[in-house]
Amino acid sequence: MRDAANRQAYLDNHATTPCDPRVLAAMRPWWEANFSNPASIEHAMGREAEAAVEEARAHVAALIGAEPRELVLTSGATESNNLAIKGAARFAAGQGTDRRRVITVATEHKCVLESVRDLSAEGFEPVFLPVRPDGLLDPEALRRALETPTLLVSVMAVNNEIGVVQDIGALAAMSKAAGALFHTDAAQAAGRIPLDVEGMGIDLLSLSAHKIYGPKGIGALYVRRRPRVRLVPLFSGGGQERGMRSGTLPAPLVVGFGEAARIARLEMALDEGRFRQQRERFLAALGAEVPGLQVNGSMESRVAGNINVTLPGGVDAQELMRAAPGVCVSTGSACSSASIEPSYVLRALGLPEAEARSTLRIGIGRFTSPAEVDRAAAELARAWHGLRRAAAE
Repeated sequence: MRDAANRQAYLDNHATTPCDPRVLAAMRPWWEANFSNPASIEHAMGREAEAAVEEARAHVAALIGAEPRELVLTSGATESNNLAIKGAARFAAGQGTDRRRVITVATEHKCVLESVRDLSAEGFEPVFLPVRPDGLLDPEALRRALETPTLLVSVMAVNNEIGVVQDIGALAAMSKAAGALFHTDAAQAAGRIPLDVEGMGIDLLSLSAHKIYGPKGIGALYVRRRPRVRLVPLFSGGGQERGMRSGTLPAPLVVGFGEAARIARLEMALDEGRFRQQRERFLAALGAEVPGLQVNGSMESRVAGNINVTLPGGVDAQELMRAAPGVCVSTGSACSSASIEPSYVLRALGLPEAEARSTLRIGIGRFTSPAEVDRAAAELARAWHGLRRAAAE
């Protein structure tokens, strides 16, 4: 580990967040002092682990306004999204429903797009709705799509690349009025905006701990109990997690998830104000050195810590990142980073390929300091100028 003055400026908090030290402290006893299986309730250590898991589950549930028993613990939002979409569709098919349409949005996370696409092989009709140039779904587009009887609608609450916030309450109400289930991938929304599954009319909601300063490898799926939403499990096993998700629960990770959720619920408003200040500071500093910066996506309906910017002059974003090794940012979703294609999210907004290739995603987080923001803006600006000079020679 390098000291704070020399370490890289980490502005990639949409890819993952660092574990909060309080989360690490909460997890440690469950790695060392009590490593028991929480399903081993025949002995005291197992019962203690089970109690810790249930306390953590209650903290996660409180973050989204759910009952603890409505949460199915998973390995993360990718698994939760797969279980929600495929599980709901397969259960409905087993009941003989004639509703075969599954609607989602072109800018969703890859795991949602692929889950919906996979269902076409099982006789379902995938529908991928476009977004407006600001990245938001036009409610009228959803209304028209719902004119055909629909089984499930899945809309991401906060986009993982451009940070825009969809009006989930309104979209859920529209879907429910048409007789469809409503699912939202809230991995990027939890801890950043208030969520209330009851008030917003959500049937299924996906979470990932590592997006809220918790550990990797643990997440959850909210599954409404009243009226009950039923799912077919993705895989077979011992029937843990209400029969929907089998496997031994990793007690330390669950405890860490719970502590991260508890902190997020208490400190969300404080975090938001700090994120907004840091974002404006970064944007002002970079914009002063790189005239013509273009921010992608709605600035009004956007989480405070996100900036998605296209740099002028045709500078390739990946070359820029190589020229600025002291800064950790990204060109798009970390889950698609192996692809050399320009972001499909940006293309869905109507950006030409050249502009999409010149775009950076900036994610400001709880531990981002003003010094890091200043250093990152300065280094990115120097790299941009250097690449422009090299191209002109």
